Amino acid sequence: MKRLTLLFSILLVSLASAQTQQDSITFDPQKQLNAAQRLLSGNYGKAVTVGAYGELTYNQPEANNGELDVQRLVLLFGYKFNDKTQFITEVEFEHVEEVFVEQAFVNYAIAPNVSLRGGLMLIPMGIVNEFHEPTTFNGVERPAIDNAIVPTTWREIGIGVTGRFNEISLGYQAYVFNGFKSTAFDGEGGVSGFLKGSNGLRGGRQKAIKSTVDSPTLSTKFDYYGIPGLRLGLAGYFGKTQAEDDVEEIDGANIGISMIGLDARYAFQRFTARGQFIHATLSDTEAYNNLTGRDLGSALQGWYLEGAYNLLSQEKQQKLFAFLRYEQYDTHADTDGALVQNDAYNRTDVTTGLSYHIAPGVVLKGDYQFRDNAVSGGDVPNRLNFGIGVWF
Repeated sequence: MKRLTLLFSILLVSLASAQTQQDSITFDPQKQLNAAQRLLSGNYGKAVTVGAYGELTYNQPEANNGELDVQRLVLLFGYKFNDKTQFITEVEFEHVEEVFVEQAFVNYAIAPNVSLRGGLMLIPMGIVNEFHEPTTFNGVERPAIDNAIVPTTWREIGIGVTGRFNEISLGYQAYVFNGFKSTAFDGEGGVSGFLKGSNGLRGGRQKAIKSTVDSPTLSTKFDYYGIPGLRLGLAGYFGKTQAEDDVEEIDGANIGISMIGLDARYAFQRFTARGQFIHATLSDTEAYNNLTGRDLGSALQGWYLEGAYNLLSQEKQQKLFAFLRYEQYDTHADTDGALVQNDAYNRTDVTTGLSYHIAPGVVLKGDYQFRDNAVSGGDVPNRLNFGIGVWF
């Protein structure tokens, strides 16, 4: 409790002198910044910059009790040592009971088009893993693909370079990270596996919590913004998982991962659209499942398309987006050995609703989700959602 009180005291005192600019929240994908990028921009020329974002949600599945939740509150802090060197960190409180460090990295500007970056950082894959502040996406919940396939919020410790070449409208990122944790001894002579069929790689995120590393992984992304209103992304993630020292030599302790992501965002007047495709190929999953008793698939795949239209005049500061998103994702897109594909993991969600931006940085959301899977007669409850999101 004392730690929480101290953090809030620091936030309130700092806001008086170092508040970040709100007009950097934009619906133009070419100008859009995420929380870390806003801090790095050095708002108001202050050495210290402070911000926060948070979400309060209500989820009501059909025929079940609803759930109210302060889903997350993230405190943002940045410090500018000099014109070239900055530090960024995000401290996240989840469900009013868990505390995580979401990012903590140093950014050093080597030249106008290249910066060296090291620390705990987001893996650049898809849209929402980097742009997950609640005012930047439609729907109370993030797209399901960015949970089951891209394990948002996906962050690990690494080092690399980032920058952009404006003359060719190209941004780039390239990092070396520690990988997913795949296996460990269970204390009873057996081996536990952290990866499984229902949510793929999600259970293997190490989140900088005493992370083990054996073979580093490579993560890259390129963003093209040469066409007005359009932003295109191509990302790749390649490497092997990590196992504890005494386990890594056992056959099946590790798997190989190759993930490719394509994404697009577009805005024209009152219309916005976005789409995403992710495919991951996993090797040695048969040996992994035999060792751990898990049901990890050998391929994960998903995609979505979304369109939204602002029902209010463009001249108004407030915006009311009506949106529709269709997504299909399968964590058993393929399997190896005797493992049979589980149709319950082949899922489809259709989400439609409203996002009402009552002020820059404040959004009220409501939507309804039609959810299904490939099981004949599968009973996946539809869901009604409401939420409040803030970001400053």
